[in-house]
Amino acid sequence: MVTRAALKLLKGALPGRRVRLLANLSDPYTKLGVGDVGTVAHVDDAGTVFVDWDSGSNLGLILGKDEFALIEDVGRPRPAASETSD
Repeated sequence: MVTRAALKLLKGALPGRRVRLLANLSDPYTKLGVGDVGTVAHVDDAGTVFVDWDSGSNLGLILGKDEFALIEDVGRPRPAASETSD
């Protein structure tokens, strides 16, 4: 379970970020695989990270279950540490 503080952080930091799958998903109905990339659309109240995948899929990722990594966006400025702390 994701804490409220962590959820607030995730909802503020992840939308718009790019992610890459590091392992195959357990969903037997998806064609997504290792190396697929997409853009985080939003994080819901359960902490599911919904991604608009470059392939056209809109599958969400489950924290602690699905393996993925944030990737740097070329041209996207990174926030200064003072901008991300509360």
